Amino acid sequence: MCKVSSSVHFVTRSAGGSRDAKAQWTPNTDAYETDNGLVIKVELAGMRSDNLEITVEGNRLRISGHRPDGCRAPKASFLVMEINYGPFESTLEVPSKYDLIQAKAAYLNGFLRVDVPLAQSQLKSTKVPIAEGN
Repeated sequence: MCKVSSSVHFVTRSAGGSRDAKAQWTPNTDAYETDNGLVIKVELAGMRSDNLEITVEGNRLRISGHRPDGCRAPKASFLVMEINYGPFESTLEVPSKYDLIQAKAAYLNGFLRVDVPLAQSQLKSTKVPIAEGN
């Protein structure tokens, strides 16, 4: 497995510089382009959609929430612990050719999918009339 470089960038902040200083983890995220726009998929198993929040700030898409930890026994002694619980935040900087205001999101089977269409100016081509010089 490898990380793919793209025009979508994760915005990373130190805990002190984060809007939510309680954020403890960042979920696994894929972002890919299609003919219609950008698709962002976030792996968030064991959550409910009402525990998620998506906000748009300029060209940044911020996904945050809280995965509750209701399955541990009170005095469990873990041998392996790889599942993250608690608050999380992921912020992506999206190129201007995408229209974040028109984004649509759906949560199904543990994955949050955000579809971001191309900006209208990217979809249309128009001719600019040329006037005779005076």
